[in-house]
Amino acid sequence: MLPVIGYDAEFIGPGELAVPLPVPAQDTRRLDYTHFTVLLDPARRLAAATACAIDGGKLVDFPRTGTWRLDARVPVTEQAGNALYENNSFDRGHLVRRLDPVWGDAAAAGQANADTFTFTNAAPQVDAFNQSKDLWNGLEDHVLEYADAHDHRIVVLTGPVLEDDDPVYRGVGIPRMFWKVVAWASSYDDVPGDDDVPADPAGPPSSGPRLYAAAFVLDQTPLLDEAELARITTQALARDQIPPLGPFRTYQVPVVDVASLTSIDLGNLLTADVLGLQPEPQPDAEPGEILIQRVPQARRWTELSGSDQIHLRAGS
Repeated sequence: MLPVIGYDAEFIGPGELAVPLPVPAQDTRRLDYTHFTVLLDPARRLAAATACAIDGGKLVDFPRTGTWRLDARVPVTEQAGNALYENNSFDRGHLVRRLDPVWGDAAAAGQANADTFTFTNAAPQVDAFNQSKDLWNGLEDHVLEYADAHDHRIVVLTGPVLEDDDPVYRGVGIPRMFWKVVAWASSYDDVPGDDDVPADPAGPPSSGPRLYAAAFVLDQTPLLDEAELARITTQALARDQIPPLGPFRTYQVPVVDVASLTSIDLGNLLTADVLGLQPEPQPDAEPGEILIQRVPQARRWTELSGSDQIHLRAGS
């Protein structure tokens, strides 16, 4: 067994390029794996957040092999194991995508692949596969292509949106939304509308690489009014059926909205957002608190149907 090396906050770079672990509001257990870290919410028995370092220049084409298992470092009562997924239409959804930490030498890549099959890295998602979920699963690839100029290195933070009113199925609250924030560095001039080109050597000196971030939400909330949703949910849970879930919808959203939805401190990613939307201090807010309307389909969310709609350039 290789020594466990979890998420590295300075994987992209030191100082202003560093991306610290997200900080959930609730108590979590830090669990380090190969190239990624899980922050487990023991009360919810699911991860509150994950952080993964991806070296696109060293990725290994590793076959999909692995058996889901519990993490022996954590009490069984603090993990959602196989009982949650048996005899229903739930997928064991990887939070850290299986391919993302699979890089480096053969031993490290193999260990990372196996580590992603730990139940602490799983969350229940409906098993219907459609274009939106396909897009969600390919976001890292799209950003890797864009970040090609800076050693192919990106950081991906992912997790479920854990709400107090999530329907409880087999003892586990089932999240209806998932979030993802991708970060990278670039030393390119980011002029909206221009192709990415290095700064003009004859021009002023470059200020060096800058940190950029893009945020996304996957929503599987049924398109029902609250009364109908509550009625159908109650009926399903009484029959030991999964609560109603809707079609996948993938959105690009401001980073600050993810922080508000989840009550997770995302640190300097709030000011690295390519959408240019910054947190606005409120006179009645606690330090670091973000106050926005908690609307899953807010007007500033962009529903994505293809990768060509993703904004990765500052100000685009």
